[in-house]
Amino acid sequence: MKLAFIIDPIHLLDPCHDTSVALMEAAQILGHEVWITQANLLSVVEGKAWAVLQRVELVPVQLVDSRWVAANPWYKLSDSCLTSLETMDAVFMRTDPPVNDSYLYATYILDYIDQNKTLLINSPSGIRGANEKMYALQFTKTIPETIVSADKQFIRQFVEAKGAAVLKPLGNKAGEGILFLQSGDRNFNSIVELSTLQGRVPVMVQTYLPEAKEGDKRIILLNGEPIGALNRLSSGTDFRNNMATGGTVAQTKITPREYEICTQLAERLRQDGLIFVGIDVIGGYLTEVNVTSPTGIREIDRLDGTHLGDQVIQWIEQTLEIKL
Repeated sequence: MKLAFIIDPIHLLDPCHDTSVALMEAAQILGHEVWITQANLLSVVEGKAWAVLQRVELVPVQLVDSRWVAANPWYKLSDSCLTSLETMDAVFMRTDPPVNDSYLYATYILDYIDQNKTLLINSPSGIRGANEKMYALQFTKTIPETIVSADKQFIRQFVEAKGAAVLKPLGNKAGEGILFLQSGDRNFNSIVELSTLQGRVPVMVQTYLPEAKEGDKRIILLNGEPIGALNRLSSGTDFRNNMATGGTVAQTKITPREYEICTQLAERLRQDGLIFVGIDVIGGYLTEVNVTSPTGIREIDRLDGTHLGDQVIQWIEQTLEIKL
């Protein structure tokens, strides 16, 4: 197969952590061609999506003393060429958020790929329709008590009723801008005003889950089915558990309650073309659905001895064989 990955600049990726690199490595090891591009290198030509692509050859990371170790250099690029994306068997949209205008325009360009010819992971329309905070709200039996609002007084009433809450900007990633709100905080007005841009932009506010101290579980789903999980723990100096904020990771198992959550999401994810997804669960409650560039494969593989990238690529092989 020929697989294209739309990623952030490759020299900025961490091969020992980045899931995109893990997927590309798996594809290469299984004998497929791997090509890369960036969202700003996409075009529409005569009604079809094209991209400036480079073929990449990777030196796979090695597990040494329970740590991933990368070669230097760890990749080699071919010359670039302008190519129709329909010549690819599958295209991964793996650009990191925020989902701003540039990101949305890239998904509009990807709409001009015939999905009967090329598999898109994830669907452009699915990405547009699945804000990573808001998407979870439709699964009301799985989420903690939540409001979305730009109204300071409404937010205050919610926090006072709950005692403590977590405020999340709707468009950020990796824990950016997430704040702990507590009833009686003298900084409350300023926090909400800054986060909502003086009441112009809504934010999500969820009741604080004390179980967050025990970790924030990331579960990876492939076509609606859970294939692996890890627990993220705060550094101790930050209430957030995100790896990007200094959190650590630990081995974990998927509980019956978490399998139930996955089951409730599965059909809707498939309907929306959201094939490779990461969900976040705290204390048995769904808190986010990550559809843009969910991460965690490297950590799960290291902790569990799995090869999740292989599972993803083999699923694509099987899916394309069925379509043929």
